[in-house]
Order: sequence, then structure tokens, then C-alpha cells
Amino acid sequence: MTAPDRGRQSIPEDGAVLASRAEVGGGLPTGLGSTRIGSSTFMWGTRTFLMGIINATPDSFSGDGLLAGQVAGSEPAASAVGQAIAMADAGADLLDIGGESTRPGHAVVDEADEIARVVPVIRAVRAALPDMPLSVDTSKPAVALAALDAGADLVNDIWGVAADDALVRIAAEQHVPIVLMHNRDEARYTTLIPEIVADLQRAVERALHAGVNWDDIIIDPGFGFGKTAEHNLALLRELPSLAILGRPILLGTSRKSTLGRVLDLPVDQRLEATLATTALAIAAGVDVIRVHDVRENVRAARMADAVVRGTWPEEGA
Repeated sequence: MTAPDRGRQSIPEDGAVLASRAEVGGGLPTGLGSTRIGSSTFMWGTRTFLMGIINATPDSFSGDGLLAGQVAGSEPAASAVGQAIAMADAGADLLDIGGESTRPGHAVVDEADEIARVVPVIRAVRAALPDMPLSVDTSKPAVALAALDAGADLVNDIWGVAADDALVRIAAEQHVPIVLMHNRDEARYTTLIPEIVADLQRAVERALHAGVNWDDIIIDPGFGFGKTAEHNLALLRELPSLAILGRPILLGTSRKSTLGRVLDLPVDQRLEATLATTALAIAAGVDVIRVHDVRENVRAARMADAVVRGTWPEEGA
């Protein structure tokens, strides 16, 4: 996955979208190319990549927050390192670290508190796993900057379709990739899939105008964000529609409430449902799967890749 550093292209403020299209084929369909994240180059289309989730929170919906039930004087960064090493050993290709829960009814965290949660974790994980690509899951510019300074390589913006371009400007200035995720305050749509595609297209154009390289943009349709359970299932059925955007797709369904609603199961019993969505997503062309249970999802992804992409895992992997 590692390759020599690629040259960076600057996109002018005026005509940024047209310039970017010319660079990747004049606006005509092309391959997804590659994205450099930290010291690793992700060659899109060769196989599916797995992103492990590390929650530096007390109130994660999945019950795995590092601060849940924290004892005074305990060190969440040490727990994060153990979790990160286990995920790396299980086959994670990159890790996503967040300091604010995004579950319904979550407690809002101010910038200072979120920085205090994520920065020590990122520093500790970076020291333990110097070559592991690290992502910071945030919507706050100050948190993103502090996380990048601590060793993060990627910004995962859960409000990537918002009009505010602060995070894409940070990604452009810091020369790092960004995930633009779809989200809405309310789950109201007239035509679900066309609206998701249109919102993401506008987000991509904002990122390009801000100076983010075309190769540094990843999109996420936002399963579970600003959508009902019925919307989420329709999104899974229509994932191939996102290919029109021409960027690699990241998807996170792991343990989410829609899975529990379909099967009437609590959060700690949704592994099989998650694996089913992982396989279906890969068949639909998704490039990165964001998960809590890395080992099991890696196995499901490798099997799905063997069928869908004709990709066999390396000997002994």
C-alpha cells in the first residue's frame, strides 16, 4: 500500500472545478486513482480498505467509548493504544479517532473538551503505530487543526455537506485528504438518492474551490445521519448511484440503529447484520468500510473482494 510521495497539484480559486476535471480526464469517467494518507497510498479499486473506530468519548452509541465509566486518574490514551494495536493486528488499514458522540441525543462537546479527548489519544496511537494512517472524526476546525498537529493524517467531516468551508480550507492548507459526509438536520427529502448525490456534488465542488486536490476527496453518504431507517435501507440499495461522483466511497453501518430495528437486536448483537451490509456495500462498489469489529469485517471484505473484484488476499494474510 505504501508508495513514493506523489506531487501535489494546486487548483486556482477561479474555475477550480473545471481545472480539476481537466486534470482527471476533462470531466469524463476515469478510474478513481489513488490517495496518499500519511505514509500510505490507497490504490482505489484494488481491494476494500477497513477503517477501525476508536471512540474517545463517554457516550458512544456502540458502548465502546474509552471514557465510559472512566475511573479518576485512569489513562484513556493507554486503552486507545491497546485497541489500536489490536485493530492493526486484525487487519485495519486506517483508524478513525473521534471525541464527540454523534448518536441521537448526544451531549454537545465544546472545542477545548474535544481537543482534550482526542489529542492525547492521537499522540499515543501515533507513537505506538508510526505508519498507521490516522483520521480525526470531527466537525470543528480547531479540533481538526490540533489533531493534525498531533499526528492525524485525514479529516473526517461528518458535516461535509454544510455550507461552511472551514474544514475543507484546513485540508487544503495542510495538504491532507478529507472525507465529506452527507448529513441533514432533519430527515426530509423529496427524492432521496438524487438529493444525496446533489448535496455531495456541491460539497466536492466547495472542496475543490477551497484548494483541496481531487485525489484527496473521499465521500460518505452518511448512513444513519439525517435519515430514517427506511432512508438508510434505500441508500444501501442505491449505493451504485454514488459512482457518478467519481470519488472513492466510505461507508459506516457498523452496529447502527437501523440494523437493530430490522432485526430487533441490541447494539451488542448486531455483528452479523454489520457483516451483511459490509458484503453488500462491497458488491455495490464501496471502497472503505468503517467498523468497530475489525477482524470479522476484514474476513467478510476479503471474501467479498474475491468474488466482486477478483482480489485474493496475500499468502498467509
